[in-house]
Amino acid sequence: MFAGLAARTDDVPPWVALVVAVLAVSTSAPLVRLSEAPSTVKALYRVAFMTAIVAPIALRRGSGDFERIGRKDLGVALVAGVALAAHFALWFVSLDLTTIAASATLVQTQPLFVALGGWALLDERVTTKTVVGILIAVLGASLMGLDAASNSGASAPLLGNVLAVLAAAMASGYVLAGRSLRQRIRVFPYVTVVYAACTVVLLGVVLVQGHDLLGYPPREWALFLAMAVGPGIFGHTVVNWVLERVESWVVSVSLLGEPVGSALLALALFAEVPGLLTIGGGAVVLVGIGLTVFSREKGDTDDEDVDSARADVPAE
Repeated sequence: MFAGLAARTDDVPPWVALVVAVLAVSTSAPLVRLSEAPSTVKALYRVAFMTAIVAPIALRRGSGDFERIGRKDLGVALVAGVALAAHFALWFVSLDLTTIAASATLVQTQPLFVALGGWALLDERVTTKTVVGILIAVLGASLMGLDAASNSGASAPLLGNVLAVLAAAMASGYVLAGRSLRQRIRVFPYVTVVYAACTVVLLGVVLVQGHDLLGYPPREWALFLAMAVGPGIFGHTVVNWVLERVESWVVSVSLLGEPVGSALLALALFAEVPGLLTIGGGAVVLVGIGLTVFSREKGDTDDEDVDSARADVPAE
């Protein structure tokens, strides 16, 4: 089914695909909240099902792409998988502790860490607008932290907010590790290796924690699959497809709609009303992220720059 869809995408307008991706990733946080399984189990099966979907597509296109992955590139891809596993594990716990609006907004701060990591590790240029954007986002996150510490109805909102920021930092590690690889490795082989590594790491975590791997009711399995197909395939994978046809800064800014969509779904499904400081601070964070992404990527017009930014937007 998914292989057939992958083969019939040339006629799809990029803006339609982008709308689908934003709507899909907006369901991620509510789906995670609906599941009653342990957080790491949710993360494990989401990524395991994603791997099971993309691997046949990659293999159907031939094994040559995998054979061309050298040892060094394979090592970097494995590091990206470990970082992605940490991202999912931290973020899923965050959603149990704080509001969906706060967690979904703060986890989107990963472009800020990518900018800092690119400057520190890859000697990439950081503009004044990028620095201003980061400072604005930090201010917004501080406002959300004040709200979490004072009057949020969540169980441990301050800790949940901190975990969401750490999850964003781990996502940036995934981006930085895979940035150069996407210039040499096609998307399906790349995500197959990364998702498989992520699955192995999360499986180890689940076993160490002593959680059951089986015995969950049909509702939970349906939610695991929905997390993989919705925000995973129609979100993350569609984003990678769109990035081959649309400037990366357009996609990055568009994905800032995810926290808004997630917050609206949280209101409808859980009657979860964020506090005024969370709403205001979240808006400030989104402005800071948008300014950071815009200042870093609007000028990237050649093919190499667009390719290097393809991994910059891991949709949730």
